[in-house]
Amino acid sequence: MGLIKKLREFVRLQPDVFRFLVLGFGGYIVWHLAYETYLKPATLLDECITENLIVVSEAVVEALGYEPLAFFEENDGGFRYRVGIRGGQGVLVGSSCDGVVLFALYAIFILSFPGRWFRKAWYIPTGIAAIHVANILRIISLLMIQLYFGEEALKFNHDYTFTVVVYSIIFALWYAYAVGAGLGSERRQTPAE
Repeated sequence: MGLIKKLREFVRLQPDVFRFLVLGFGGYIVWHLAYETYLKPATLLDECITENLIVVSEAVVEALGYEPLAFFEENDGGFRYRVGIRGGQGVLVGSSCDGVVLFALYAIFILSFPGRWFRKAWYIPTGIAAIHVANILRIISLLMIQLYFGEEALKFNHDYTFTVVVYSIIFALWYAYAVGAGLGSERRQTPAE
């Protein structure tokens, strides 16, 4: 059987999977091109998200009884990229750590999945907010790790532990959406009398 015939058979047997793959990959390509060519260079999206992460992290750290260090350098422009606790060196929150790409991947997954648009309309912003809160908690945790365990522990936990934690949260949100959409479980049919 030729490749084209196999593809046609797959589309016929698994239309939802095919739709998800096409919309998911296509959505990611469109997002990536739009982000790299327009959003990142022409907007302040990353800067605003990073600033919010830093401001909220500082507020939480202060509420926990620590003294936040306000790192601000002239080359930062109008936005800050560094956050710290007195006694630690502080951390840099770059555009690769602000979560914007994760927001997009999460939203593309939900949009590509079958389901009602009304449910997607509230589930996407709720999930993005959950990812943002997880990122704030990640930054605070990294500051504490740096303060009490040093740079080596910070690097390891940044590169490995929190990558697994944040992606696990995203996977759990996706799973909850899929299960809530009635997918992943067979629907029961009542026997005809």
